Amino acid sequence: MRPRDLLARHQELWRGATRHPFLDGVREGTLPRRAFERWLVQDYLFVREGLAFQARLLARAPRRDQRLLIGGLVALEEELGWFEEQARRRNLDLDARPHPANAAYCGFLAGLEGEPYAAALAALWALERAYLEAWRGAAPGHPEYREFVEHWTTPEFADYVSGLEGAAEAALGEAGEGTRGRAEEAFVGVARFERGFWEMALEGTEENGGRVG
Repeated sequence: MRPRDLLARHQELWRGATRHPFLDGVREGTLPRRAFERWLVQDYLFVREGLAFQARLLARAPRRDQRLLIGGLVALEEELGWFEEQARRRNLDLDARPHPANAAYCGFLAGLEGEPYAAALAALWALERAYLEAWRGAAPGHPEYREFVEHWTTPEFADYVSGLEGAAEAALGEAGEGTRGRAEEAFVGVARFERGFWEMALEGTEENGGRVG
């Protein structure tokens, strides 16, 4: 089983993860600024947990995948700094509580520590691939959001996602049928949580974090 086989088997679910009115609003300029900033705060909280998830994954990675995962960790640390700068510019409170949808997604990532390496790696590929596809679909982005669209669709990020796909394909190729099944379950989980994350941003509740003042 290859990672792309998962995309083919779950096309409708994947569309829900990568196409959404939130992204249409980014592209067309109809997304309220409040909704985008709410999402930005929650995504920062998610990236913090993603850094921990990937560090745990690196600890059990085979030698061939270490450079790739280390590069991803460095990029995530830099991403957190970029989020923090954006928050300062927009006067956002990054100490907000995680929204329940965000907390559930982070809990899912933490649970992958108990899954086979190949399944956890497939999940990492899926979440990064979903992110890349989603923001490519929002390109070029309305001028208010174009900086963000460009930031999340760089050739370097695309190369990283491609590297994860190759690593996941190799790991799944060596895995048994049970591990491949677990990888497919992880893929489905990622797709569902990704859609829920976009939905969360459009809810408009105060507990989701957002602008201060």
